[in-house]
Amino acid sequence: MTIKPIDAGPDLPAGHALDLPGRGTTFVRFSAGPAGAPTIFMLHGWTVSADITFFPVWESLTQHFNVVSIDHRGHGRGIRNKMPFKLVDCADDVAAVCAQSGIDSIIPFGYSMGGPIAQLLWKRHRSLVSGLVLAATTRIFASSARERRNFQVMGAMGLGARALPTSLLHEIGGKILAKRTGRNYEEWALAQINRNDWRMILEAGYELGRFDSREWAHTIDVPTSVIITTQDQLVSPLRQANLAGDIPNAQVFEVHSAHSGIVTSSEIFVPTLLEACLSVRDRIGSQHSTLVASTRRRASS
Repeated sequence: MTIKPIDAGPDLPAGHALDLPGRGTTFVRFSAGPAGAPTIFMLHGWTVSADITFFPVWESLTQHFNVVSIDHRGHGRGIRNKMPFKLVDCADDVAAVCAQSGIDSIIPFGYSMGGPIAQLLWKRHRSLVSGLVLAATTRIFASSARERRNFQVMGAMGLGARALPTSLLHEIGGKILAKRTGRNYEEWALAQINRNDWRMILEAGYELGRFDSREWAHTIDVPTSVIITTQDQLVSPLRQANLAGDIPNAQVFEVHSAHSGIVTSSEIFVPTLLEACLSVRDRIGSQHSTLVASTRRRASS
């Protein structure tokens, strides 16, 4: 069964609000794949919602996987509260969704801001994460003094946004969206983006400026695929490649697209994403088979 989002947008799997005790109420969608299929948990980027980021990929992924999406804090219909936005809280939200839903193993697919959240999920909830798919993302978003200043300004705007009128926040949102929206569904996407809590969105920008996994990315020990958007002007392809180079045995996939390629170049991005996800699935299976064989050898010796 599918539902229609606002303003005749694309078909999406049914979604619902989910209360996470002690955390708040978020919004998730779920689509069941083949019996026994692993679960891809999709983590969207900054300023947008899961629906805007992932509407082109559901059909392809669901042919091989169970698929879940969540709106992160302050984004779309994600958790609202007065606490500052923290990436670690977003990672813990995903773990809480899994606990509430009876999901004991996931392959996080982190796109842009979702990449740090996916990395933190592995770091904080290792028993939950069986593999990773990372796209258009990095170990660090701000390494130069200028970049750090830009993100600090975003953080200051976030504090000031508590007092800004809603109409002005929506205007800010529309300007940000203009740089990230796809070629279709603009009115629908704007309706989705206007749900954002712009104080939390701007605080999220500050958090991205502080994120740095360079000291521990090399310890990631699950099968990982990294999708590099080679024409990306927001997250440089070099930074994406450095992330892939840090993670042991990461498989690299390239898409010749801009940062928003999952939407604007979906005809080439989606097949590559499916290949990257299947690569992780197959390597997880290979690891499991090797472990079983090793256990049997020890038992018979």
